[in-house]
Amino acid sequence: MNEPHRAAQPLKQVRRSIFPMADDTWESVAARELPDTPLSEALGLLQSYNLHVYMRPSAPADSPRAGNPLLPSDVIFLEAPLK
Repeated sequence: MNEPHRAAQPLKQVRRSIFPMADDTWESVAARELPDTPLSEALGLLQSYNLHVYMRPSAPADSPRAGNPLLPSDVIFLEAPLK
């Protein structure tokens, strides 16, 4: 049956995120956004928070995106999912 329309509730907390710059790499984002974390650890954290980007198929070798999996339109989360 038809349920009454419910108004959307505002989010109480929002996960920290960025849109990468055109020339950003995992390394540049990690260094800039997680400066107090060792680079290898920061890379692992970012990649685990962003499996939607990290696991995306690589661009073809002749593509302008070849060699860099980050797009300026990607949402890159800077922290683990909120509980």
